[in-house]
Amino acid sequence: MLDSPIEYLKGVGPQRGDLLRKELGIATFGDLLQHFPFRYVDRSRFHTVREIAAAPDEHQQAQLRGRLTAPKLIGEKQARRITATFSDDTGSMELVWFKGLKWVQQSLKHGEEYVVFGKPGAFKGKLNMAHPELELASVWDSGIEAALQPVYRTTEKLAARGLTSRAIWKLQKALLPQIAGSLPETLGAEQVQWLGGITREEAYRQVHAPVDAQRLDLARTRLKFEELFFIQLGLLRNKQLTQQQVRGNVFAEVGEKLKTFYAEHLPFELTGAQKRVVKEIRKDMGSGRQMNRLLQGDVGSGKTLVGLLSMLIALDNGFQAALMAPTEILAQQHHATLSRMLQRMPVVVRLLTGSTKQAERKSVLQALRLGEVHIIVGTHALLEDRVVFDRLGLVVIDEQHRFGVAQRARLWAKSEVPPHVLVMTATPIPRTLAMTLYGDLDTSIIDELPPGRKPIRTVHRFDSARNAVFGFLEEELAKGRQVYVVYPLIEESEKSDLKDVTDGFESLSRRFPLPRYAVGIIHGRMDPGTKDYEMARFKKGETNILVSTTVIEVGVDVPNASVMVIENAERFGLSQLHQLRGRVGRGAEQSFCILMTGDRISSDARTRLSTMVRTNDGFQIAETDLRLRGPGDLLGTQQSGLPQLRIADLVEDQELLQQARQAAQRVLDIDPALSAPQHAPIARAIAERKQQVAWGRIS
Repeated sequence: MLDSPIEYLKGVGPQRGDLLRKELGIATFGDLLQHFPFRYVDRSRFHTVREIAAAPDEHQQAQLRGRLTAPKLIGEKQARRITATFSDDTGSMELVWFKGLKWVQQSLKHGEEYVVFGKPGAFKGKLNMAHPELELASVWDSGIEAALQPVYRTTEKLAARGLTSRAIWKLQKALLPQIAGSLPETLGAEQVQWLGGITREEAYRQVHAPVDAQRLDLARTRLKFEELFFIQLGLLRNKQLTQQQVRGNVFAEVGEKLKTFYAEHLPFELTGAQKRVVKEIRKDMGSGRQMNRLLQGDVGSGKTLVGLLSMLIALDNGFQAALMAPTEILAQQHHATLSRMLQRMPVVVRLLTGSTKQAERKSVLQALRLGEVHIIVGTHALLEDRVVFDRLGLVVIDEQHRFGVAQRARLWAKSEVPPHVLVMTATPIPRTLAMTLYGDLDTSIIDELPPGRKPIRTVHRFDSARNAVFGFLEEELAKGRQVYVVYPLIEESEKSDLKDVTDGFESLSRRFPLPRYAVGIIHGRMDPGTKDYEMARFKKGETNILVSTTVIEVGVDVPNASVMVIENAERFGLSQLHQLRGRVGRGAEQSFCILMTGDRISSDARTRLSTMVRTNDGFQIAETDLRLRGPGDLLGTQQSGLPQLRIADLVEDQELLQQARQAAQRVLDIDPALSAPQHAPIARAIAERKQQVAWGRIS
């Protein structure tokens, strides 16, 4: 029944069926059933024209009952519209339609009594209602209506063919009697009881045709829980299977290299959080199963040092390690950092990127194959087939969200026994997203900054305070500090009033002139050589102010830079602002972030900026960002790997997600194979679902 083509449902037919397929992806009865309402309106109350006329602004939507007269098509071309007069015992108003005119004209019946529903408005002082929902009063009185009416997502093309939200609701009501007995239970008795005893079939019925608010709430909770439960069950089963089936090399030794580095070359005392994470990693790599661990840590929390200690464990056990970064700048910086830290130890660290010269590349590849390279740092270049390891034991992936799934999977082919994998990110991931996206990975969090680091002071300043900001920059420069100024664009656009980096460079060069000051510029359109040259000058302190686009968002480490000025800060996302801010505060001196905006900013922008001023905690910032932007925009829909949710919401349903994960874990703890009779509905539902991507196996 659920696989029946949608055109066979009464009221659809071939033409509407084709439109539903193209516009909403509704191809079958089952697709329609899972096209859920996004809100509900109360249709139990009737207003009068006099009530609405007295205070039209107070009524977002209103329902009235009265007679429709004089429908007519007026106007020419773009100004064409249909109008009709609607009257009840207290007065009259105009109804007007601008779209779907052919269908509207055929539908309206002069002199008939109607129930109308819509948003009241006014035109030239006269009360009106544009594109109201209409139902003949005789049909309404037959009991077809519900007090809580669902509202469905539709499109302009569908509405023009009469497939409004209300029409979709009527299709749902035509479908519901046909699915009786076609929806087998998917949850065990324990879960159903916990959800208030509502069956799956009853939940679908109540969501599309609720009898009251209480049953509707139960139904929505049931369907949301079911959706989240099976996502979490899939992730936890993947983790379970990986642990059972995929063996890892046993790193039993804590040997000379780690001990020597820890005793003699550690740049600073590890924080409690770093020590805890290193212990977790050591336990994983010594367990005999392949490690798949996500390491989250805010900007500057010391993830790279944890990664290095993990790589030294691999080296002490006779294996090589690889560190993969998403950009050349970041790879070069990691290479420089590791080389500096290990310069007095017998450890060979080499770099391999897309721009590595041919002779150097040949040398690196040969040394890597022979086991003469202990740690290789690189970009996507490490994924090439000609990159062959002697004994690859550990892969550390930095800023992993920038790598596609298929790219990460290619690392598995580099070793007969799959290497241990440590995935690092400086982009804090909200708990709900981490549970959904990386629910089959073990997670470690570094939630402390190294000693001596001072929290960055962040302020928001309007353009009118620019002279005062420049005065402050002069004070910092006089102390020998350096300054970043970040712009959102490269060149001025006619359609945008955003400050651009080239104009900013020129104005700052005039304000901070040679020979007292040196101003540099860097942006994404520069060739790599010029970019590297400008970056090197800033690192050496030869440039006082670096004017840049967001290319310095990740991976640039200049401890002497103490001020970050972000122009048009209202145009940046929260996580991007936080990443940019993390470019300062790398040394022991007090650092500052100045968020510059125009005088008029949106309420969302104001929330983002006030969050930045209030806290340096990346996880708080990520939670706010999730609420403002939603999960798809936050992670980037192309790379996010997030499942498509039909009814649950990762922002609103955080607690339910946690409960669904706990319930899934309980089921697997009791019955890992899902073979017990009480779990038969769950096992059957999994068998019918498409195989989920095993994130833990391709991290």
